[in-house]
Amino acid sequence: MATDQGKTTLDSGWFAARSNEVHFNGTQLTTTNPPSGTTLPWMEALVPGTVLGTLVKNKLVPDPFYGLGNEAILDIADSGTDYYTFWFFTSFHCKLSSNQHCDLNFRGINYSADVYLNGHKMVLPKGMFRRHSLDVTNILHPDGNNLLAVLVHPPDHPGSVPPQGGQGGDHEIGKDVATQYVLGWDWIAPIRDRNTGIWDEVSISVTGPVKIIDPHLVSSFFDNYKRVYLHATTELENRSSWTAQCSLSIHVTTELEGSIHLVEQLQTQTISVPAKSRMQYTFPELFFYKPDLWWPNGMGKQSLYNVVISIDVKGFGESDSWSHYFGFRKIESHIDSATGGRLFKVNGEPIFIRGGNWILSDGLLRLSKKRYHTDIKFHADMNFNMIRCWGGGLAERPEFYHYCDYYGLLVWQEFWITGDVDGRGDPVSNPQGPLDHDLFLFCARDTVKLLRNHPSLALWVGGNEQVPPADINDALKNDLKLHPYFEHENEKGSLSTKLGDPSQYLDGTRIYIEGSLWSGFADGKGGFSDGPYEIQNPEDFFKDSFYKYGFNPEVGSVGIPVAATIRATMPSEGWQIPLFKKLSNGYVEEIPNPIWKYHKYIPYSKPDKVHDQIQLYGAVKDLDDFCLKAQLVNFIQYRALLEGWTSRMWTKYTGVLIWKTQNPWTGLRGQFYDHLHDQTAGFYGCRCAAEPIHIQLNLATYFIEVINTTSEELSNVAIEVSVWDLEGTSPYYKTHEKLSFLPKKVTPFVEMKYPKSKNPKPVYFLLLKLYDMSDNRILSRNFYWLHLPGGDYKLLEPYRKKKIPLKITSEVFIEGSTYKLQMHVHNKAKIPDSKSLTFEHGSTGTHRDSCLVADSVETVHNGAGKGQEVGWFKKLHRHFAGKSDGSKVSEINGYDIGVAFFLNFSVHASSKDRKEGEDTRILPVHYSDNYFSLVPGEAMTIDISFETPLGVAPRVTLNGWNYHGQTIHEAL
Repeated sequence: MATDQGKTTLDSGWFAARSNEVHFNGTQLTTTNPPSGTTLPWMEALVPGTVLGTLVKNKLVPDPFYGLGNEAILDIADSGTDYYTFWFFTSFHCKLSSNQHCDLNFRGINYSADVYLNGHKMVLPKGMFRRHSLDVTNILHPDGNNLLAVLVHPPDHPGSVPPQGGQGGDHEIGKDVATQYVLGWDWIAPIRDRNTGIWDEVSISVTGPVKIIDPHLVSSFFDNYKRVYLHATTELENRSSWTAQCSLSIHVTTELEGSIHLVEQLQTQTISVPAKSRMQYTFPELFFYKPDLWWPNGMGKQSLYNVVISIDVKGFGESDSWSHYFGFRKIESHIDSATGGRLFKVNGEPIFIRGGNWILSDGLLRLSKKRYHTDIKFHADMNFNMIRCWGGGLAERPEFYHYCDYYGLLVWQEFWITGDVDGRGDPVSNPQGPLDHDLFLFCARDTVKLLRNHPSLALWVGGNEQVPPADINDALKNDLKLHPYFEHENEKGSLSTKLGDPSQYLDGTRIYIEGSLWSGFADGKGGFSDGPYEIQNPEDFFKDSFYKYGFNPEVGSVGIPVAATIRATMPSEGWQIPLFKKLSNGYVEEIPNPIWKYHKYIPYSKPDKVHDQIQLYGAVKDLDDFCLKAQLVNFIQYRALLEGWTSRMWTKYTGVLIWKTQNPWTGLRGQFYDHLHDQTAGFYGCRCAAEPIHIQLNLATYFIEVINTTSEELSNVAIEVSVWDLEGTSPYYKTHEKLSFLPKKVTPFVEMKYPKSKNPKPVYFLLLKLYDMSDNRILSRNFYWLHLPGGDYKLLEPYRKKKIPLKITSEVFIEGSTYKLQMHVHNKAKIPDSKSLTFEHGSTGTHRDSCLVADSVETVHNGAGKGQEVGWFKKLHRHFAGKSDGSKVSEINGYDIGVAFFLNFSVHASSKDRKEGEDTRILPVHYSDNYFSLVPGEAMTIDISFETPLGVAPRVTLNGWNYHGQTIHEAL
């Protein structure tokens, strides 16, 4: 039988062997001597993947991500390129019928390859970021059984790593068009094979006589986004020897529910495609009235339409089809006159950028849809709205972009230039970039075609902290010039008659910026003005002196993971915590063990500037104690960073991108989740701070601020401010009701005066809540632990002995291996009698900048000496006090009154599945919140979702500052 038309991915059944250990050539391997995976030197291969990934999979080298394992792997600079030149072999079935054609497709090979199919040789040219499509119609075996062997060659200039290390090693890799991080950076060790391999998707695609190539979709808006036109252009190739009479159709559908789709538009055109030729065809505009728009995360829904283009050939039937999820949206940006930063607008609405820098998912390029899904959902869960794909990493894959489309993450995509490798560094690197400029431009243009239809793609950038060489830069500026419609906000008229069709451009819809420090980013002129990258005093993020430019593309800090990750990724000698060396100036220097140093640990102190933030909590006992206290610091550090930036939204800043969100290996700095996919507390600090509607404490002024980044006014809302001491009483309580806050605005509301009150406690908790008064719904909740100026948190150490009673009601929903749990956590400690509260009435009247109106205050104190509270504090407790119908109830008994502090759930294999010394965590897990605290009487519902490995039952445990690994839910 003939093979069905369409694409078939070749992602299994591959074998690999080192080339100089194979005694047959490619012709022999694919004719008379095909290899067997059970015969040396052949081994099961990882495709897509790299040579090193395959060697690790087969345990032929140590795990480079574990301990010092990478040091035991031979580097290509010492072995020579032959050592990492590998054969990859597979077989596949494809039998064609009359007038069918087959392409063999490689979406990414590093760095070049010789391809043998059924004894025929084809050469794939150099370049890591280019697609290869080979017409193999006349090479396939008539019986449909085909043998494929690929000899993959490493980059031409793999370079070496100087003894002192450095950013990008000796920078030789910059002579090729490839990833640059592979020679090591200050956050990763060198990748020994330089990512040699078939690192991206391999497929065969079967079509009829005419195939569709790289369609381009563009939308344009009129009448305030009510009228929308879709422009579509595609290239067509007729491989037959006769003129093809074709019906070319485009239809657009939207998903209503489940598998039910509504056809929004359908258009069919009759065309002729000459024999043995390519032609470009542009559809007449498709018109939509008030379609659902695509919005970034936090601004609205991510509405996606499925666009399908298909071509039928007379006498044959459907010849080819192509589909893509497409979002109607318009993105614009300009340099803001008020701040000097680049300001982005989506669908006419300004968006304050809060996001992170991304290197890549995995340093050995073990990329998968599942891993991408987790990565991108984690970013959305942090309430981020942009990811920057750094220039020393990848041109990210369509699967990455698919999930960015789905979750609403705008993407800043850089090309393969970095300041360290392409112009500065030690030794000084080559400012002329790769040796083959034409190759660089070919890869750049091919990448644009691969990614341009994704609504999440926001801008192209020439390089990281560097501009591409002049000829490349000029060519990119020309290739990526904007269509006139995208240069203006309110262009009128028909694009097709007045401005030309934007789908005729290579892109035409997104700006090109020549480098990450240019044109509204950092100082805007290329000066080295991003950073800093170290621990900071939290209050400094709020100060005017901290960063003087409008948009910081990189600012970073600490990020050590939890203790379980240290144990899972290092031998016992790596479990030693840093030495704390007291200096003569009173500051502490942290000295890490050699394994932490190799894994690029960054300390929680900065002598002469920042006192050790872990030691603020007292002496550190062991690894568990160190990592728990580090999580407290991670939470404070990153919440303060984002809150400090957001505090100056539009007045000083237009955006910030944190360096960086994750690590492509088991690094110990700058991350919100580790390589194993367990989140640090910094993840939840960001999640809190980046809420679209947010209440916060300005740590520099101690004013409470309300941030409304949405386009809707907040009205009829209330604010509750309560302070809690370590004895479980509330010495300060204040409410404000019937308030209004303008959209896209930061409003400093009222000073939190407790530190200036009589006899304030040296360490205390602050709880801020913002409510919708119409339904008691919490719009924002923010919990702080604070000390008086010049103090520390050492009084929290004895607080660990507090026994605060908790009641946890759990409901579980199971579908296959997927678990969804709701954990309703209630602090059962007695709510303090209100006579212990000090009520302060807020002022009534119009706020000084007319952004907020305080209409009334709902706190009273009767004259009989008994306090009566009728505000939102009691109402909320009543609202959440109802019993759940959950299937399991866990009680953690206790006799103390106080805050259940820094609670966090984790999911593990059940007790019956545990093995001695094994990391029992089930990862990844998605939590609606974690590392949270509850004041007396307060309750919160945490949603947890995860998949379990085959045959493993999960258990959910609870830890915290004063809780120690209680099992809350176990499925046996």
